Amino acid sequence: MRFVSFIRSDEPNPAGPPPPELFQAVGDLAQEMSVSGSLVDMGGLLPSSAGAIVSLVDGRISAVDGPFAEAKELIGGFAMLDVRSREEAVELARRMLRLHQQHWPGWAGSIELRQVEDADHPHPDLPRT
Repeated sequence: MRFVSFIRSDEPNPAGPPPPELFQAVGDLAQEMSVSGSLVDMGGLLPSSAGAIVSLVDGRISAVDGPFAEAKELIGGFAMLDVRSREEAVELARRMLRLHQQHWPGWAGSIELRQVEDADHPHPDLPRT
């Protein structure tokens, strides 16, 4: 089963920019996960100033360029996981947060895990043909 994980934190982060030691530790974990087959893809995201929010409200589509001044938390990175269980995905997220705890003192954030719908795990509320 596949999960998408989103790393959320404040922007700008009060702990400052991520230290090089964190990049090395995350790279080591990514290598391990690639070898085991549990990591499909991952990456960090640029600050919201490089992005946009496109919305549909009251029948009108609009686009707002970043930075997103009203947002308290933003997604800083993502990973696509291919794991045997939800529990395995949670454990990998815990390992990623432990790396942040160890190498980036003062950082606070969270990882959201969302299971990807597929033929074996269909969305329960969508009609099937």
